[in-house]
Amino acid sequence: MWLFEHIHLTSEGYHMITIDNGVLSLEGPKGSIPVKEDDEITLKLAMLFEGQCEGLGPVKAADKFGYTRQRYYQVLRQFLENGAKGLKGSKRGPKGNYRRTYEVVRQIIRYKFLDPKMSPDGIAQKLNQHGFPIAIRSVERVISDYGLQKKTPSVPAPDRADSD
Repeated sequence: MWLFEHIHLTSEGYHMITIDNGVLSLEGPKGSIPVKEDDEITLKLAMLFEGQCEGLGPVKAADKFGYTRQRYYQVLRQFLENGAKGLKGSKRGPKGNYRRTYEVVRQIIRYKFLDPKMSPDGIAQKLNQHGFPIAIRSVERVISDYGLQKKTPSVPAPDRADSD
């Protein structure tokens, strides 16, 4: 299945991207180069080229490549600011542990060593009181990650001596 199945080729003049026998390619007057379907940088660059240089326009180019007009302009800005490397998608979501910072982890370990019987709830409460917003589950994760959970003593198995 093609990632860009929604590319519509029209007879409105020359277009840089073509699909021939299921193969996506960059096409020029003297030849063509095949493009992998997951090559987001090349496809975004082709969209910008067709929209800005070949007269297709931003709206039609964005539609052809499955983007909105707003996203087209975001991609254009990324390209103008950072070149081709700006077209590579970046990882979404938080980039790090903004709750379980180094200092918070250090404090959790400190509280656990000062009072090994202190519960994750108690540690979370103390941290929140001292200005470190953290959930009980995050405290539990740190305790588990560092192997600080309370060890349950193993009970020896009863002797099974036969008494005759």
